[in-house]
Amino acid sequence: MVGTILFFGLIIFVLLGMPIGFALCVIGLILFFVSGSPMEMMPIVLFDGANNFPLLAIPLFMLVGELMGACKLSGRLINFAASLVGFLRGGLAHVTVLTSMLFAEISGSAVAGAAALGGILIPQMKQKGYTPGFAVAIVSVASTMAIILPPSIPMILYGVMSGTSVTKLFIAGIIPGIIVGVALMITNYFFARKYNLGVQQAFTIPNVGKTFKEAFWALTIPVIILGGIWGGIFTPTEAAGIAAVASFIIGAFIYRELKWAEIPNLVLRAANQTALTMIIIAGSAIIGWFLTSEQIPQSIAAWAATLSTNKYAILAILNVFFLIVGMFLHSAAAIIMLIPILMPLVHQLGIDPVHFGLIITINLGIGQQTPPVASVLLTACSIGQTPLIKVLPYLKYYLLVMLLILALVTYIPSVSIWLPSIM
Repeated sequence: MVGTILFFGLIIFVLLGMPIGFALCVIGLILFFVSGSPMEMMPIVLFDGANNFPLLAIPLFMLVGELMGACKLSGRLINFAASLVGFLRGGLAHVTVLTSMLFAEISGSAVAGAAALGGILIPQMKQKGYTPGFAVAIVSVASTMAIILPPSIPMILYGVMSGTSVTKLFIAGIIPGIIVGVALMITNYFFARKYNLGVQQAFTIPNVGKTFKEAFWALTIPVIILGGIWGGIFTPTEAAGIAAVASFIIGAFIYRELKWAEIPNLVLRAANQTALTMIIIAGSAIIGWFLTSEQIPQSIAAWAATLSTNKYAILAILNVFFLIVGMFLHSAAAIIMLIPILMPLVHQLGIDPVHFGLIITINLGIGQQTPPVASVLLTACSIGQTPLIKVLPYLKYYLLVMLLILALVTYIPSVSIWLPSIM
């Protein structure tokens, strides 16, 4: 009964346009009523679902992104990236990828990356003769690296939902994230040859030094985050808090571009984004409580085991499943709803939870680019004022590259788990 109400209830509420967090809470209320469970348990389950220390990293990383955005961080990172790769053919496309990698080490949100970088890079590419569809496509797909490279908000959610070390997940995302960046730049090169795209600027050591100096303090944020976590100095949650303080000091006292009057609005925006995620988390806690009581995760694991005993065959099935799910659900909602259900199967098949976390993250990163939901793609289209239909002819090649990388990470586990294993 729980599964039936959950499945059809979600379909109905989502089709009616209800936000997924509220839909989960309403379904939870219905389940409490139908099952005869004591209603006073509902607020307790809601609170317990969101009362998890690692989740504190989410609002803090969102605040870091807001603070650095107010300091015109994007422009500094773009100039530094241009000094390094702008000499390549199709220079602005390569700059977009490298800047996205740098920004990903700060924000942890693909939508934030598309919004922050798209407003600057898409107009520049249009002025240089890039077609609008291509400009939007590369900004959109490059922004996906924000959830693969640390610090990644979806990884934090996966770690909490699966009981996996967030630190190991962050470290595991480094090599796949770099592979994605290199693969996108190789794809850019073929587009540049096809459309005769020129270079952005000549490579000179003095220019690299000048732009590095301008971006130096911004670049210290990912060093603080990764260095502290990698060195075991602090946890990802503590790293988020330290990064928030460092961002404030850099913006207010070093760059001096953070205005005191702006701070309340920055905090409010970060709080609003956090609230949306936390409502989903709290609502999913109710669903998880009922799923556990009905032993639905164990039933799904037993059913999947009847399909095949080969874990790689099961992973192929799960990849297809998550690619479809990613078309209709945001990454946070998909992780929160599905990971507790699937973890018994993961453990039963002997799949490393860190490896599985990277598979899920890349899957959902692709989902951010595939309609109808396509949160990152639609954000980039809106900023670039370009219809979706003009973006898809270019985007399909980048998505093919992402699918190849997904297969690489799925079937060569060492790509994701080697680095955490030696730390």
